[in-house]
Amino acid sequence: MPTSATPAIERIARVLAGRHLSLNGEGSDPHAAGAVDAAWPAHVDDAYAILSTLREPDAHMAQAGDVGVWRAMIGAVLERRPSA
Repeated sequence: MPTSATPAIERIARVLAGRHLSLNGEGSDPHAAGAVDAAWPAHVDDAYAILSTLREPDAHMAQAGDVGVWRAMIGAVLERRPSA
């Protein structure tokens, strides 16, 4: 199974930053890659909040796969969250 070299939290935070900055999202920058590189750390708390919400799959998700594996995978990310 292919895996990403970029941590899940960073990927989510980059998507959130891109949505705010990029012309493809809600922003105005047609070339936002550099701005996203600088801004994504400001979205880490939101990324953790999103994953916290997703730790319990909905019924449709549960039908597609192993709920225990899903919880373990999301839990593995949440356990790595630095203390505030």
